[in-house]
Amino acid sequence: MLNRRKFLLNSTLAATGVALQSKVFATPFREEKIAGNYPIVISTWDFGVAANQAAWKVLSSGGRALDAVEAGARIPEADPNNHSVGAAGYPDRDGHVTLDACIMDENGNCGGVAGMEYIDHPISVARLVMEKTPHVLLVGDGATQFAVANGFKKKQLLNAESEKAWKEWLKTSKYQPEMNIENKHFTPVPNKMPGNQYNHDTIGMLALDAAGNISGACTTSGMAFKLHGRVGDSPIIGAGLFVDNEVGGATSTGVGEEVIRNVGSFLVVELMRQGYKPEDACREAVNRIVKKKPELAKTLQVGFLAINKKGEYGAYALQKGFSYAVCNAEKQDLIIKGKSIF
Repeated sequence: MLNRRKFLLNSTLAATGVALQSKVFATPFREEKIAGNYPIVISTWDFGVAANQAAWKVLSSGGRALDAVEAGARIPEADPNNHSVGAAGYPDRDGHVTLDACIMDENGNCGGVAGMEYIDHPISVARLVMEKTPHVLLVGDGATQFAVANGFKKKQLLNAESEKAWKEWLKTSKYQPEMNIENKHFTPVPNKMPGNQYNHDTIGMLALDAAGNISGACTTSGMAFKLHGRVGDSPIIGAGLFVDNEVGGATSTGVGEEVIRNVGSFLVVELMRQGYKPEDACREAVNRIVKKKPELAKTLQVGFLAINKKGEYGAYALQKGFSYAVCNAEKQDLIIKGKSIF
């Protein structure tokens, strides 16, 4: 027969064994394998189609999402007709073309550059910041110096068309952003150079690879004719881009100041963690902006694009006109009109 001491000892060991067994066999959420629609890549605006196709070459061969979003973002950065992203971007009001970008991988590693001049692929410099430094963000001359030290060549980024637009703008120096100007990138308006038809925007990309891992990228030349030194949301982790591989990823577009004030992309991901579908999470994030500043609701555009671990995606914007591109095994050139509050 067991005496009382042995009985208590055996009971304690048994209880401990159950607890340990629970810990051993419990599966953390981050390791859960979820059957879903991937690989897949999504990006903001219609010029995301070409970017997605470059990313798809990586994803369709079993490549990593991080490599895919970098390859995709480099396409609009190099496009001479895209005046809101990369080398052909419109300058600030002093005539400087300054570029911003950030990138984030499935492990939470991230890097960015802001206000960088003379380097035509900020997304690739952002990746080097992530991989080669202990920092997250490099800015201005420091970002340029870092890029050159890592093999990038300095170039004069202000091209003839952008310079002409800037000099025409200087005649009035009027800054009044026009919503959804992104959809007019490839439709020049003859004899209508100055004023508010020049704006800005971003390409934000999110990819889910065959291994079920998510990465994201965001790159822009910022607001046309902005104050020298202005930085928007695009290079800021949590604002213009955020990825949590347990949950999903989000990116933003539109007037970056409002996104920063609400830490928008982080908010979208946290809403998805609470159970929101991607579209619903984007809508709630937009609603937060409207609630805080209802007077701006009809004068600016802000939108969010998101994807979750299942490969479900969605978007929402303040105003009509926002679109995004989707690329998967079924279709490589799908354009979807995002829903809006107004």
